[in-house]
Amino acid sequence: MPVLKTFIVEDSPVIRENLIATLEELAPVEVVGWAADEAAALRWLGDPDQHADLVIVDLFLAGGSGLGVLRAASHLPRRNHLVVLSNYATADMRRRCLELGAERMFDKSGAIEDLLAYCGELAAGKAAA
Repeated sequence: MPVLKTFIVEDSPVIRENLIATLEELAPVEVVGWAADEAAALRWLGDPDQHADLVIVDLFLAGGSGLGVLRAASHLPRRNHLVVLSNYATADMRRRCLELGAERMFDKSGAIEDLLAYCGELAAGKAAA
């Protein structure tokens, strides 16, 4: 199964390190970069020398927000699969994230297995393409 090159936008070092370890151990994922704030995320995503199949975005960041990342990423020439991983997974926020281009929203506290399954589905789709 192909591996998804994945970029993480998460400002908490503990959460980011645990997420990277979990994804790389339990899903067909290779984390190719990360950012702790909106500006750094947009610099990486806008760099033509960088590539990620999947971008996982938290909503609350050290600077800026995940909503800003989603808004800007939807206008980049290169399309990525965008998902949100947040503790703030309310119905209104889920709707807003989907409007801004996120394909899915996962709750950090209870949907990590769903995120892992989603990664598997994306990789399987990549293999079939």
